[in-house]
Amino acid sequence: MEKVIITDKLTRRFGDFIATNAITFEVEAGEIFGFLGANGAGKSTAMKMLCGLLMPSSGKATVAGFDVYKQTEQIKKSIGYMSQRFSLYEDLTIVENIDFFGGIYGLRRTELKQKTEALLHRLQLENEANTLVKALPLGWKQKLAFSVAVLHEPKIVFLDEPTGGVDPITRRQFWDLIYEVANAGMTVFVTTHYMDEAEYCHRVSIMVDGKIEALDTPAGLKRTFEAESMNEVFLYLARTAKRKGD
Repeated sequence: MEKVIITDKLTRRFGDFIATNAITFEVEAGEIFGFLGANGAGKSTAMKMLCGLLMPSSGKATVAGFDVYKQTEQIKKSIGYMSQRFSLYEDLTIVENIDFFGGIYGLRRTELKQKTEALLHRLQLENEANTLVKALPLGWKQKLAFSVAVLHEPKIVFLDEPTGGVDPITRRQFWDLIYEVANAGMTVFVTTHYMDEAEYCHRVSIMVDGKIEALDTPAGLKRTFEAESMNEVFLYLARTAKRKGD
């Protein structure tokens, strides 16, 4: 399988503080990779480096075949990104948001029109196309934000706690969208605080104090730690953390 993310002892220091400490892992094309850790574990710092937003202090990494030191602009063009806090402009309509981000991603007008129609149909939002985003329920905002993040069909989409505050039914529907793009070959790199969602990932890594302390399939992790759920695995490792907060 093609390796779309490769890291080797990737490290980020802030003065004497080592936020991300020599992490090494690989992610395959089409994989749903869960990247977990308590607050302060270093996962946000790691994700920023992989997205080309923060320069590593040492180590190596490539994302979509591009070097995190020298080819950050190529990385940004090859990925999608969605966060819980900010992904859409709430004072623009649904179709205006799609048009805006499609332009940023460099989609041609004809292609953007086709993708917009397909997106609205898939989410059953044709009748709400001219509705301001701020008028949408949170769950619909998140599903729309995800669809916009993958509009340009990137190799990898990074999801930073995408379902925070969303009800369980909508979270399940959101994960149906994730499986859809993963089955089409897109890699999904996701952070979450919901341990039931960790069960949906192909593999999961768990960071503690800047290091990856565990990495395996959910079933493999439960066997290793003799746990009945990913929540038990996570709590076992999180309790060993020495540093607190981001």
